[in-house]
Amino acid sequence: MNEPLRPLHRVLMVSDFFYPNFGGVENHIFYLAQCLMQRGHKVVVATHAYGRRSGVRYMTNGLKVYYIPWLPFYLQTSFPTLFGTFPIFRTIMLRERITIVHGHQAFSTLCHEAIMHARTMGYKTVFTDHSLCGFADVGSIHMNKVLQYTLADVQQAICVSHTSKENTHLRSTLPPEKIFVIPNAVDTAMFQPDPSKRIKDKVVIVIISRLVYRKGADLLVEVIPEVCRLFPQVHFIIGGDGPKRVRLEEMREKYHLQDRVEMLGAVAHSDVRKCLVRGHIFLNSSLTEAFCIAIVEAACCGLLTVLPPEYIVLAEPIPSRMVVAVAQAIELLPNVDPFAMHNQMRTLYSWPDVAERTETVYTHAMNTENEDLLQRLERYYACGPWAGKLFCLVVIMDYIFWHFLQWWQPAAEMDVAPDFQPQEESGTVRAVNRS
Repeated sequence: MNEPLRPLHRVLMVSDFFYPNFGGVENHIFYLAQCLMQRGHKVVVATHAYGRRSGVRYMTNGLKVYYIPWLPFYLQTSFPTLFGTFPIFRTIMLRERITIVHGHQAFSTLCHEAIMHARTMGYKTVFTDHSLCGFADVGSIHMNKVLQYTLADVQQAICVSHTSKENTHLRSTLPPEKIFVIPNAVDTAMFQPDPSKRIKDKVVIVIISRLVYRKGADLLVEVIPEVCRLFPQVHFIIGGDGPKRVRLEEMREKYHLQDRVEMLGAVAHSDVRKCLVRGHIFLNSSLTEAFCIAIVEAACCGLLTVLPPEYIVLAEPIPSRMVVAVAQAIELLPNVDPFAMHNQMRTLYSWPDVAERTETVYTHAMNTENEDLLQRLERYYACGPWAGKLFCLVVIMDYIFWHFLQWWQPAAEMDVAPDFQPQEESGTVRAVNRS
């Protein structure tokens, strides 16, 4: 019996966070794009330029990446212009014959602007939220209002955990039925256990994280000396960089732990496994985390840290409680089988499964009804007594700008970009006509 034909999509993924920058969002976009391409979909990525990396580049399996010549101004996010990126996003969507736009990460300026322009042009949109955000501080209040504006007009949203779904719903007032939960995954073939790399008669605790406040770097300053005092056999490996690295260096000097605390600095994603297989325990001190890919990667390498319950030890973000949790983890180590843990992670967190579920979200989005400008304005107007009116004004201006661009550079005069697919035998890339 023949399987029903799946609708194939032409997806534009947009985020300020992509390679050569390294992080959870960057890995998520890359691996998701690769698996969607294996399922027959067309995927194009748009991000800002990284130094001299500007223009169009091709990555593994012919993944096309537009490095827009728009330099970041704060924490790798682009300067917000509202309408400045419209001409180039319109060109990309038309040349690549995009059918759906998928934005990633609430902190990405390009993501918000691309979704707004795509909806003005009538494209269906999907948004993935990768982080949790608060409600009390000034930055969170402004960020949540921007998120409310963007999600007021998306067809579907994706969150990486149920906690993230609840957080996104509360921040944006997006109906829960529009939010899908699809967890992150890990390339289990890349993260294989290797107990032979571990130091005998030592317990090595690995920490790989950005050394910033939100990742709990300040907690480590108090936890590490106490653990070293209680357990002479414990050594620490710390990978990552950030503003809190200075405090960790000072802690190491103060307590004379240079021979027991190894500071690696920034670690490329290709070298993460080399660090993980040297350890027994992975310590994650994040204060907030929607879904930490690093935890799953560590579990795949056989480090004690992650779900299911027999592979995790939880603690409140209090130094004394974290020290107790580390002690419990050390006691559990003899009962942990690294290869059994790897096999279990391989079945639980799979990128092909994530791609298949994301494909379902795309199909749901494409099946939603088309809306005119008045219907869109009605939703924006409901975003607040003052913000609603401002949002409506921005959307109307974007709509007028779109018609100007149509007059200035008609879509019929644009060349269609050829699709490229790698040839399986030679590994080269060839042009194909996909209509």
